[in-house]
Amino acid sequence: MSQQDLTADLLTRIRNAVRNKAKSVKCLNNKLNRGVCRVLTDEGYIRSFNVIDDGRQGVLVVNLKYGPRGEHVINTIDRVSKPGRRVFCGANDLPQPLQGLGIAVVSTSHGVMSDRKCRKERVGGEVVAVVT
Repeated sequence: MSQQDLTADLLTRIRNAVRNKAKSVKCLNNKLNRGVCRVLTDEGYIRSFNVIDDGRQGVLVVNLKYGPRGEHVINTIDRVSKPGRRVFCGANDLPQPLQGLGIAVVSTSHGVMSDRKCRKERVGGEVVAVVT
């Protein structure tokens, strides 16, 4: 069975793994998913991620992060732009989840980056996901 929206699948697997307090989760590998994982790592929402070659497209292993008493670092992770409805924003119109306490993951012409970095570099793009 082929997957249609690999990024939505990545976000759902992370959401379900956080709910079950798993240490890591395996996801399908593609360029956008690697970019989303890199942004989540840079912003401190996940520990790390690794790409494991399986002879096909590869597998992403995402190592999740929890607080000192086991509390969730990722409370919500939602897909914004979907294959049926793409959401594009300019640098001034990017969402600020929880007035800046969360992040929006944006796919730009300069690569996948957080909303803070997009505002700093004055670039807009497709809003992929919102994490709080």
